[in-house]
Amino acid sequence: MDLLRVSHISFQEAGNFGLHDISFTQHQFQKIAVAGETGAGKSTLLQIIAGLAAPSAGEVRFAGELVEDPHEKLIPGHPGIAYLSQQYELPKFLRVEQVLRYANKLGTDAAELYELCQIDHLLARKTNQLSGGERQRIALARLLLGSPRLLLLDEPFSNLDSAHKRTLKAVIQHISAELDITCTLISHDPLDTLSWADEILVMQAGRLVQRGTPAQIYRQPASEYVAGLFGDYNVLSGAAAKALVQQAGAKPNRKRLLVRPESLQLTAPGQGVAATVEAVTFFGSYFELRVTLAGSHLAVKTTARGLTAGAAVHLQLAAEDLWFI
Repeated sequence: MDLLRVSHISFQEAGNFGLHDISFTQHQFQKIAVAGETGAGKSTLLQIIAGLAAPSAGEVRFAGELVEDPHEKLIPGHPGIAYLSQQYELPKFLRVEQVLRYANKLGTDAAELYELCQIDHLLARKTNQLSGGERQRIALARLLLGSPRLLLLDEPFSNLDSAHKRTLKAVIQHISAELDITCTLISHDPLDTLSWADEILVMQAGRLVQRGTPAQIYRQPASEYVAGLFGDYNVLSGAAAKALVQQAGAKPNRKRLLVRPESLQLTAPGQGVAATVEAVTFFGSYFELRVTLAGSHLAVKTTARGLTAGAAVHLQLAAEDLWFI
């Protein structure tokens, strides 16, 4: 049985639809990421799943049980679902150990949980003495004291520096494995979702426009909108697209060819399609070339050194990297 079943959820406010007929399921321990531009309805969806907002239509079932309308409960939410919002707050001027002790309704020793969340060294500090990343991990630990089975994370990595982001990623990975908690998260950073999720749901203007594995979403996006959420891309048509498709040993397609910059490989003369370098930009671990191919401009990512503007190059594209939209 599915742990979570979202069925035909719509949400309307002030006459405007924020969500349109959203349906999906989530199995126990399956990691789902929800992606989309700002205003796509991601946070609203998570709040409805958590029982903190009421849908205009449809229903949410958790472990086979209906998640009740928040207007019908004294304390909104579902005891098996924890939701960490972007606007999490901690009581001010209390020691961390006090905040967590008040939240620990089970009366159990939570030392292992605090170590898992990497906050055991912060217990004696006051909440106004913490960094943003530390406060977030404490807010997360406070939620986990309720022993939820499903954890919903709304943009957990936003506004964190790289060090705190790495720490929080490790914490989320560990709590999922060690505490048998199923996680769903929202993130606008493709690296957060592609490297973590088992499945990605892509939303646009309140609609679910694509669902698939990270590899499917990245390599076979349903549209330019989806492609753009997960990294750089080229869209080619006409002579440029025809040349690359024929070089890959495939038949031309009337649709436009979508190519990720790293999928284009430099090869020896006579083994690919001739192109001319217009500009070279250094990004540390790779170079990005701006090239002209059969009258079209496109980006190429490569580790090849020594290329300069005006250089002649030859490009090849593997058949498995062809994708038309």
